[in-house]
Amino acid sequence: MKKVKIHTPFIKLNQLLKWTNAAESGAAANHMIAEGRVKVNGQPELRRGRKIYPGDTVEVDQAESFLVE
Repeated sequence: MKKVKIHTPFIKLNQLLKWTNAAESGAAANHMIAEGRVKVNGQPELRRGRKIYPGDTVEVDQAESFLVE
């Protein structure tokens, strides 16, 4: 699991995927989320604007996972 440090109170899910290079672009991030390929704290997440806070975990395609700090 990779640790990702943010310097704001939260980051939107689609922005996190783009920032960590899990998605090539914002549009690709939105597509991944809509397809159900992303989980937040172990639960499937379909909202691209979901706010991710420190302590949350994000899993992509059961291959990459991030812990937000």
